[in-house]
Amino acid sequence: MSAADVARVRALVCDVFGTVVDWRGGVARAFEALGRAKGVAADWPALADEWRAGYQPAMQRVRTGDLPWTNLDALHRMILDPLLSRHGLDLSEAETQHLNTAWHRLDPWPDSVPGLTRLKRRFVIGTLSNGNVGLLVDMAKHGGLPWDVVFSAELVRHYKPDAETYRSTYALLGLEPHEVMMVAAHTGDLEAARGYGLRTAFVARPREHGAGRPPAPVAPDAFDVVVGDFEALAQVMGA
Repeated sequence: MSAADVARVRALVCDVFGTVVDWRGGVARAFEALGRAKGVAADWPALADEWRAGYQPAMQRVRTGDLPWTNLDALHRMILDPLLSRHGLDLSEAETQHLNTAWHRLDPWPDSVPGLTRLKRRFVIGTLSNGNVGLLVDMAKHGGLPWDVVFSAELVRHYKPDAETYRSTYALLGLEPHEVMMVAAHTGDLEAARGYGLRTAFVARPREHGAGRPPAPVAPDAFDVVVGDFEALAQVMGA
């Protein structure tokens, strides 16, 4: 990416789950804590994976109109209840609700806060997540994430990769599409954003799905910027 192209970027919007925070580790630890309290042992990372596996199918039901608009907290609960039943985990309503909000308390990857703090000095930084606003605000408070703005699918009632989610960023900021950069660890998210005119930055997260499931490598020229973490992104972007 040339210096001239960097100079045209005014805002960076970030995917959050997997890109900025470690969803798998955080959810597995939430399961494990409940298991200890209940005297139950299980493969907690596998349960985290199973919960996450319901994420895209649930959002697709909203996209197709099979479900009316339903925010991510409610979708997570819809996936969680049968998961608990399948595994014979008998939780109270309070315990189930606390577990459901584990997604609000996910920890950032070690480079996220320092890298974002550097980027914030030069750019507007924000989320562009399928998470609902309350979830993203709680997560920012929990992890010290220094967002200027929280963009959420909930604001436009469309889940990524629907066009409305990406277009809302530059529309609400009063910018042109090429002045906004989408940052994500997921190529599909970046390809969708690029299709709507946003610049793109790939941040590698080889441990998102655990040490034994590294993602396919991404070519250095696949997106405007390809880096290994947020501190490297800040360096490339001159922050």
